[in-house]
Amino acid sequence: MRTSKIIAWVGFFAMTVGLINGFLNGDFFKDGGELFQNPWGVMSLIDLYVGFTLFSMWIAFRERYIPIAVAWILGMMVLGFFTASVYVLLSLYTSKGNWLKFFLGYQKEALVNGEIAKISRPEEQDLIAEALESKKTKESI
Repeated sequence: MRTSKIIAWVGFFAMTVGLINGFLNGDFFKDGGELFQNPWGVMSLIDLYVGFTLFSMWIAFRERYIPIAVAWILGMMVLGFFTASVYVLLSLYTSKGNWLKFFLGYQKEALVNGEIAKISRPEEQDLIAEALESKKTKESI
């Protein structure tokens, strides 16, 4: 886990320096406009936001409370992988060396112990129960 923390800290500092440089020396709207004129600039933005979305799916999965997940995801869309670096650092430190806790967040215990009621948010529990029942029915046939 030590190596992961080092990588996350390097990402955090690199993003901090890059953002400060961009805000101090760049013109967000002018430079952004130029980016849209270049096909590879557009492709880079597509790539970036696909990455944001995929990373945000992990955040949404591992966070217990929807408002907290939404706040982190909005941070991803605005500040990008600066936010991801902070999120990963916090997750690494709060997981206390437990990789399952790091990757699964609040759902770790329920997933490891197979406790369906705790696996998901209340609005998702019926869907999970139906899927498991359907699986059991198919297996018995």
